[in-house]
Amino acid sequence: MSDTGARVAVITGAASGIGRGLAEYAASQGLRLVLGDIDAACLATVAEMLSERGAEVAWQLTDVSQPQHLETLRDLAVQRFGGVDLLFNNAGIMQTGLCWEVDAAKWQRMLDVNLNGVLNGIRSFMPLLLQQKRPAHVINTASLAGLINSPLLGPYNVTKQAVVAISETLHYELAMLDAPIIVSVLCPGPVASSIMESNSRIGDADAQLDTLLGSRVRKGMRPLQLAQQVFAAIDEQRFWIFPHKFFKPALQRRLQSILDETNPVLQKAQE
Repeated sequence: MSDTGARVAVITGAASGIGRGLAEYAASQGLRLVLGDIDAACLATVAEMLSERGAEVAWQLTDVSQPQHLETLRDLAVQRFGGVDLLFNNAGIMQTGLCWEVDAAKWQRMLDVNLNGVLNGIRSFMPLLLQQKRPAHVINTASLAGLINSPLLGPYNVTKQAVVAISETLHYELAMLDAPIIVSVLCPGPVASSIMESNSRIGDADAQLDTLLGSRVRKGMRPLQLAQQVFAAIDEQRFWIFPHKFFKPALQRRLQSILDETNPVLQKAQE
């Protein structure tokens, strides 16, 4: 718990999609909020809406690719609320295309946001969480792409699998230190969000994928429904958070292929 009572949740990517859902659900549970997003206008709207509902909200324009922005968000949390109990490293973007056709700048942007955004959050907040000497929880948003590879999603696959790797590493390191800090990695499937708006299509090869992904995103799980599952997992101190279960047979096939040292097989979409 924070020094003055109610828990404090820091959420990046809080202006839309999963982040907004987390913010709305956290506010409904009485948490105080520190919100960050690169879209200041949308973030201000979300913050105002939650404040009108009675939540205590602080917000800051935050580009998670910039370490100093995460440090500013951390300092805001301390100044306004005295500490941090829940850290959601959530901000993320999408890029589709053949991996050799995605140019260096787009690859770098994906690495900067999806991976370095999480690393910057860990580097900025972990010393504070350890210094507080009380229970805290870090939740990193990955994806089912963090566990299963698909064609035309090279940058997304790479960054999300790296988020899973750093989350598991952080879990082991905190256990080694016997620190009272829990780590979770969130690996959702389709969630209704604006993530496809961050995608700049490279060529015709990914047009069909864009259509398919866009449809799945629009029909995906509602962010508030996902947030409810995330907070249930936090209460249970679960490392793996899988709001969608349909992927497990595909993951089992992949793991068995690794153990058997057989070549990967591209599964048809209907499978």
